[in-house]
Amino acid sequence: MPETFDRKSALAFIVAFGVVSLFADMAYEGMRGITGPYLALLGASGTAVGIIAGTGELFGYLLRLASGRLAEKTHAYWPITLAGYVLQMAAVPAMALSGSWWAAAGFIILERTGKALRNPAANTMMSRAGEQIGQGWAFGLHEALDQTGALIGPLITALVLARHGQYTDAFLWLGLPALVTVLIVVGVSLRYPFAGRAAPKPKAQESATLPRAFWLYAASAGLVAFGFADWPLIAYHFAQVKTVTPVLVPVLYAGAMGATGIGALAFGRLFDRIGFVVLLPAILIAAAAAPLVFLGSTWLAIAGAVCWGVALGVETSALNAGVARLVSDRGRANAFGIFSAVFGIAWFAGSAALGALYDVSLTALVGVSVAAELAALLPLVLVLRAQRA
Repeated sequence: MPETFDRKSALAFIVAFGVVSLFADMAYEGMRGITGPYLALLGASGTAVGIIAGTGELFGYLLRLASGRLAEKTHAYWPITLAGYVLQMAAVPAMALSGSWWAAAGFIILERTGKALRNPAANTMMSRAGEQIGQGWAFGLHEALDQTGALIGPLITALVLARHGQYTDAFLWLGLPALVTVLIVVGVSLRYPFAGRAAPKPKAQESATLPRAFWLYAASAGLVAFGFADWPLIAYHFAQVKTVTPVLVPVLYAGAMGATGIGALAFGRLFDRIGFVVLLPAILIAAAAAPLVFLGSTWLAIAGAVCWGVALGVETSALNAGVARLVSDRGRANAFGIFSAVFGIAWFAGSAALGALYDVSLTALVGVSVAAELAALLPLVLVLRAQRA
């Protein structure tokens, strides 16, 4: 049994972890694809949907700060990862038990908590494999497999809704891929136990101190997160104005997840070749999503959902690869936790603000979203200058 990754084992590990994420996303993205209309059915307002989505992200991302530090201090990468997956997957079929919007909100937050618990530890292990095959390729390939499941999950819910018309039935069916996720991740942990052990002795010049470029990078990501509308609010909008039929909402979400996978692969590969500059056009794509989704007709809204999906793919691949490139292994778990906390606080503030603006003015919502995305370009340019220096 090897003690560290080589190119072959690194690629195999990323693919194996990608299969785990495929089934995990099949479960929880299938759930998230219908939470907006489900909350509306249970009586939630647009403001409530925005706050619920934002609170789930905030609590989840803030928890990553603690779980990242815990992983770095204890080196218990696999136990933390496994606990997170069990908690997250349990929350998916439990949604069927909610009889009110506030109970559903509790399960939504619980699902985000499970993901937050395992994320820094899992990302650190994948970044170790990325040292061998390229960080952008590692996170991009993982995300592409991840989003394959994210595409299938909403299609499952669409099929269940078309045949039975009950959201509770859809949540129960999603319990099957949730169970498969837990079984596979246990198997991966037994096959690659060395991924979670303490990193090899650091090079003499490596430091756990987070560089100035990292903080600029986190600021840019925070602005991106603030202006990025969460899918439950988008789905809520579609339900309110009937841009698409209720059954097609999860299908459109599946299409967005497909775009996420393609975006993750393309921008992840480009990140390894040209570095942080690849994020500049990605931010512009994110800026185009809100006006198309909230102000456009059916076809423009569909185009906006594709832009939303591509931008999400960059957020979950190239942005993570950037953290791994800026910070040495010694401080990487902590860096992933801090980065996620900054991202999550901004996501919460943005989700709450955009949800509140939805009930007031769609034009104002779009204006705030686009302004935040464009503002993210400034700290990113400073990161580019620091990297060139």
